[in-house]
Amino acid sequence: MTEETSLFEIFYCSVLKQDLPPATVGAIVTQARARNAQHEITGLLVFDGMRFCQHLEGPPEAVKTLMQRIDQDWRHTEVRVVYQGALAARRYSGFGLGLAESEGPHLMAGVHALEGEAALNHFLALRPSFDING
Repeated sequence: MTEETSLFEIFYCSVLKQDLPPATVGAIVTQARARNAQHEITGLLVFDGMRFCQHLEGPPEAVKTLMQRIDQDWRHTEVRVVYQGALAARRYSGFGLGLAESEGPHLMAGVHALEGEAALNHFLALRPSFDING
């Protein structure tokens, strides 16, 4: 299986369960970085204090299995896959799971309001503005 023909991407949005401290995100990321590395999954998670937007990429079955796990994670609510499909080349090869905090809720609210490729493209356009901790 070559990387060029075996990559898949999923972009989803969700909301942190009410009454959980934002520090919960750090625990999620710590666990995810180790697990994602084992499954050759890379990506970027952006959190604005309430909303998540995450772009995942890797082997199709691994990414789909991870998305099922996220969908069942009690810490996430309103989980919505916004875009998914085959991917020609990795966008996040420099790190396993990058984490960025969005400045203010308006950026992620804008992404959450969109669907499909429009949402993904809007998120990708915002990437240079994120201070990514990888």
